[in-house]
Amino acid sequence: MPRHDASELAIRLGREAEAVCRHYLSAGRRAGRYWLVGDVQNTPGRSMFVRLTGPESGKGAAGKWTDMATGEHGDLLDIIRQSLGLVDFRDLAEEARRFLSLPYPEPEKTRTPPGSTSSAASGSPEASRRLFAMAQPIHGTLAEIYLRGRVITRLSGTIALRYHPRCYYRPDEHSPTEIRPALVAAVTDLSGHQTGAHRTWLAPDGSGKAAVETPRRAMGDLLGHAVRFGTAAEVLAAGEGIETVLSPRQVLPRMPMLAALSAAHLAAILFPATLRRLYIIRDRDPAGDGARSNLVARAASFGIEAISLTPVEGDFNDDLRRHGADGLRAALKDQLHPEDVRRFME
Repeated sequence: MPRHDASELAIRLGREAEAVCRHYLSAGRRAGRYWLVGDVQNTPGRSMFVRLTGPESGKGAAGKWTDMATGEHGDLLDIIRQSLGLVDFRDLAEEARRFLSLPYPEPEKTRTPPGSTSSAASGSPEASRRLFAMAQPIHGTLAEIYLRGRVITRLSGTIALRYHPRCYYRPDEHSPTEIRPALVAAVTDLSGHQTGAHRTWLAPDGSGKAAVETPRRAMGDLLGHAVRFGTAAEVLAAGEGIETVLSPRQVLPRMPMLAALSAAHLAAILFPATLRRLYIIRDRDPAGDGARSNLVARAASFGIEAISLTPVEGDFNDDLRRHGADGLRAALKDQLHPEDVRRFME
């Protein structure tokens, strides 16, 4: 966005400063000429104050804010950006214009210059960390309703999963951005550092995935990393999809598991130095077969015992939904090492 467009939007937002605060910083309250709130993430408190009156620009302008606890400061565009976890300025401008009910500018006729980092920035590890930080725990949300609809009810130890009620979705680069609820998962490396995020956009009532062409998308640095449930030591189970992995976890709640998010990424996961036995949660499809073969070979080269866990149906979530936890437990018990049955299975 050209600088003058950003400045104009900030000025227009400043004219509606209190309305902006009531919408994006709803946990705060007005106190004289200021709006008081805990921080720019809308935490209750009084350490951040936003000027509700003042000149249109410059020192003391309406909409300028300061967080006394951290020293952060900015304008109302920054509040919108951080409250929604936005990175791309086009998304930020669309949200500001939507709030102000302004018309959209004519699209520029120029191409993105070669080497532009705009798309890379919007999908960067930093952007994924920001998105995850803006999301909330899944308890009592549409994300929990969605998972329970997949018969995934044991959700303790799933801190890698969060819920974002207003996650941006763009069908393609030529379409306007939409706002939809989403299940957000943190992708982390072996040390637990977040490198990416995965989004599953949800139906408005949480009854399933959103009715869009690509309801699942990942962002950030994914290769070798995964969505993790528990910390792996000597034993680890690894699969592709989040629901696929959470399904055997319903009857193996203490076994560390990870979701690599695709067959290609499953074949490339990095192994903890302490790992001695790897369970491969496979899907019954050609991609799953290829990932399993590659992962078995890689594990063997590290001296790691690899054991395939094979579903009766297409994947383990199908098994869980069709045969229940008891049926899934019985099927898995026959495939696990006896030592792990005693250690991990209820």
